[in-house]
Amino acid sequence: MLKIGLTGGIGSGKSTAAALFAQRGACVIDADLIARELVTPGSPALKALVKAFGSQILLPDGRLDRSQLRQRIFSDPEAKRILEAILHPLIFAEMQRRAELCQTPYCILVIPLLVESKAQNQVDRVLVVDCPQALQIERVKQRDRIPEEQILNILASQATRQQRLNAADEVILNAGTLTELEKQVEELHRFYARLSSGCDCPRPL
Repeated sequence: MLKIGLTGGIGSGKSTAAALFAQRGACVIDADLIARELVTPGSPALKALVKAFGSQILLPDGRLDRSQLRQRIFSDPEAKRILEAILHPLIFAEMQRRAELCQTPYCILVIPLLVESKAQNQVDRVLVVDCPQALQIERVKQRDRIPEEQILNILASQATRQQRLNAADEVILNAGTLTELEKQVEELHRFYARLSSGCDCPRPL
């Protein structure tokens, strides 16, 4: 199974690109969705988080208060390290388990913090969805309705654009239309299908 690690900064268009790969028959496994599944009420992961951070990270119904926890880790690097130490091994183990069950020539592992967590060894190739930072900010403003200052704080907590590009085997530039994005995904879909069959093929330009 050829495993492609799809990553990119907030607002880059990772989810849209992943959906386009899925439309072409690729098996798509999303780290964020798995992370949500792992912290359902009563789960071992949620119990570990409560032990580390206290019951104040829970909502009255016992679910994780994601907003409260997010604010905590953005303001406290040690809290962020603890959170990642608890969740990342569980997330990656589940992603690998699901990848082994895929029946497609290749699978897409959507890992937003792939570079930050130094998880390149979890995948065979790194695909970065890239766009200028100004466009990221504008997209997140429209999507999430949050202040620019908060968006800048999120960007500062992530890998830089150049760090992601340095880690990339392939890059999708998502700064134009959906049609332009679809064209790039189609080219990479064909490329990854050929690679999975053992073809020593040149990358798409």
